[in-house]
Amino acid sequence: MNGREKKEYNDLFFVCSLIEYVGRKTKNHRNVVVNAIGKEKLQHLYDLADIYHSENMDKITDELITTYSIETGVFDNVADGQYLIPSHWDIGKVYKRLIVDVCNEQGKEPIETLIEVYNSWLSRKIENFNSSLYYENPGYLYESYRKGEVL
Repeated sequence: MNGREKKEYNDLFFVCSLIEYVGRKTKNHRNVVVNAIGKEKLQHLYDLADIYHSENMDKITDELITTYSIETGVFDNVADGQYLIPSHWDIGKVYKRLIVDVCNEQGKEPIETLIEVYNSWLSRKIENFNSSLYYENPGYLYESYRKGEVL
């Protein structure tokens, strides 16, 4: 650990923030982005996150959009937001914490868990910036995820 948290957690935070950034740029639900990129490339991004983190976010995003033919969708939760919109870094942190909790509590691998979480019912709830769910505490989000419903 070279900072306030494990390197793997920071790498996961970057990948989740990148997914959020691509989703906003392409107006897609985040699971669409995750599924378009696929497990192998997500693992690559995770493994080299400390290097990619130094790159320009727009450059990386444009490369992913082009390489994986991520088309523009119609989901624009930023434009639909009625209140202050969290940054892509804020939402990356929400997902990172949830994924870390699932990995730690259930003994799962990070990228498999990332794919599972982004394809879950809870991801759609987190994407709704007009609700309060995205800023609930991590333990509450994990327990809701585990139970399969908002508690």
